[in-house]
Amino acid sequence: MGYFTFDLRKVFIVIALIVVPLMAINMQRNSEEELWFTKPFTFVGGLIQRAYSSFSSGVRGTTSMYLDLIDIKKENRTLRIENEKLNAQLGSVNELKVENERLNTLLSFKQASNMDLLAAKVIGKDLLLDHQTLTINRGTRHGINKNMAALTVGGVVGYVFRADLYTSQILLLTDRYAAIDAIVQRSRARGIVEGNSRESTMLKYVKRGDDVQVGDLVVTSGMHNIFPKGFPIGTVKSVDKSQYGMTQVVEMSPAVDPLNLEELFVILNPKHADYSTPADEESGKAESTKKESAEAPKKGATESE
Repeated sequence: MGYFTFDLRKVFIVIALIVVPLMAINMQRNSEEELWFTKPFTFVGGLIQRAYSSFSSGVRGTTSMYLDLIDIKKENRTLRIENEKLNAQLGSVNELKVENERLNTLLSFKQASNMDLLAAKVIGKDLLLDHQTLTINRGTRHGINKNMAALTVGGVVGYVFRADLYTSQILLLTDRYAAIDAIVQRSRARGIVEGNSRESTMLKYVKRGDDVQVGDLVVTSGMHNIFPKGFPIGTVKSVDKSQYGMTQVVEMSPAVDPLNLEELFVILNPKHADYSTPADEESGKAESTKKESAEAPKKGATESE
């Protein structure tokens, strides 16, 4: 047991037996060679370094991606807000462009016409069962009176039903109480246009023998100098001739949809304006002559009897 007791001489002996040979070997080897007993530590250290590097790289990449995503999300939110603003501005610009084109068309029509026209803006719509009317921002203060005609570039709208100081109500031609004297442009057949529904009107009191065909344009007659002569009212959609009736039922499509209007004209003085063409008059005379020629033999046969 005394052999295992601490003895300084034994320590020196052990160091001499282990360290001295190792030093001798190390002195004989190439300085570039790695010590054999350090290789395991180097290998383990390399594995730890690679693992740490991979982990560190992954953390940095994930963090960078997360920060980039946050920045992208903020940028997308900003771009979306800017896009909405630009879309709103573009919509306003387009609306102004459309309005400008519409007003230029109205201005050109007014300048080309010899009638006294008052431009008015639609500020209200009355779609009750009994009446279809528009309210405009012009009244008696501006020279408007009851029964004055209302029209736009495309055709007849109706006429003034009620005139107040600063506003007026326009009875639309599609209203069932509206009545406008009219003629068929091609054959000059005469009738009265009355409202039927929002999409259609009726040409009534047309003689059964009058020539009216689908697609014919119906225009104002100019009677009583309320509407100008020859201004479009609508197009014939269907013709129904009963077997025993004295008249025929003619359904029409209005030339304009009055409920979609934003501006219109009130005619202060039509000045007997005439929008019919010489060709229309000649066509009407030819149709009348043809009709009279067809009726002449029948009349002669009746007299002979």
